Amino acid sequence: MNRCGARASLGLCRQRLASSPTAAARLYSSATVKIEKTGEPVKVALIPSDGVGKEVVPEARRVLEAVEPHLPFAFSWETIEGLKGCDGALFGAVSSPSHKVEGYSSPIIGMRKALDLYANLRPVISAPIKPRLNLLTHCEQTSRPDIDMLIVRENTECLYVKKERMENGPQGRVAIADRVISEYASTRIAQMAFSQAERRAAVRAGSKRPARVTVVHKSNVLSVTDAETIFRHTVGLFRECALEVAKKYPHIEVEEQLVDSMVYKMILDPQRYDVVVAPNLYGDILSDAAAALVGGLGLAPSANVSDSFALCEPVHGSAPDIAGKGIVNPLATIRAAALLLRHLRGPHADAAAQMGDVIEEAVNRALAAGPLTPDMGGKASTTQVTDAVIEHLKSLLLNKH
Repeated sequence: MNRCGARASLGLCRQRLASSPTAAARLYSSATVKIEKTGEPVKVALIPSDGVGKEVVPEARRVLEAVEPHLPFAFSWETIEGLKGCDGALFGAVSSPSHKVEGYSSPIIGMRKALDLYANLRPVISAPIKPRLNLLTHCEQTSRPDIDMLIVRENTECLYVKKERMENGPQGRVAIADRVISEYASTRIAQMAFSQAERRAAVRAGSKRPARVTVVHKSNVLSVTDAETIFRHTVGLFRECALEVAKKYPHIEVEEQLVDSMVYKMILDPQRYDVVVAPNLYGDILSDAAAALVGGLGLAPSANVSDSFALCEPVHGSAPDIAGKGIVNPLATIRAAALLLRHLRGPHADAAAQMGDVIEEAVNRALAAGPLTPDMGGKASTTQVTDAVIEHLKSLLLNKH
């Protein structure tokens, strides 16, 4: 089975782990001793990059090293130079220049292109936190209840192809950017979205919540005429491809939403959404906005995936204003490490994915019990929060029955 994104939503573990306080522990109830390693080590590239990335990636590595004795494989830590020979990668953050720099290209966009990481998967899951004041922004921060959404963003096209030019018009200079939407890329991202909806539905079997894919577009304005289309009217190509893929999944509900009204409805009623699929720019904006519903960017992980590789990262950026102070929240990067385990291929993929669930449960327990970093209203350091997650991991992994 293609493991790409099979457990992408962090919420998938809720149904498996919430049945009892020791449900997660039972996954590894026999893991009180070191498990014999079989096969080749799993190669993971660690790419801290800039700013707080240099602080949070080592913290996520500590968590992965804490669970390594309970996995049937060892980790081999690599650098960006060996990226293409790795099984996956954990990326920290990068600072992009605020003004044009000749020859500069975003490293993350470059890696997406080089590795064909065509899908960006952004889980949007309610976190067990109460309303509290973010001591860095002085804004109240909370998590709305009962949200379990996955935003699937096309990762290679749209305006992000960087085909830009400057022309002289009759009234002065005109900046022009090409927006590229192809049938190939639109079809494969729609396929990813519907397969994700199918897998999520299988995990929550018996639930009254329907499997649903929401196709986000703006084809009422940005439309392309195709007289031969089977839909027999003017449509946007992204929309057309998504609805064509939907025909292969008659058991999954499909709906359309214009991007502007999607922002409004997502904020008003986020609980109704299951899987949301969108072109690159819309998905970028929607996923960051959605993070505000579940505790903020300090908790949000992201997976950039192809059919054979996953690069996972926190969403919060390099945060140069707090870099080096030891107060950055490591939980988004730890969650990114859990996502990475869910996307590993090979004979031990299931064991890795289950461990990803256990890490997520440990993060939830740390969120509920504390301590917390200043962005969550606490006074703890980065290291102290990671220590708490590791202690919860030990409890989950070593508690027999």
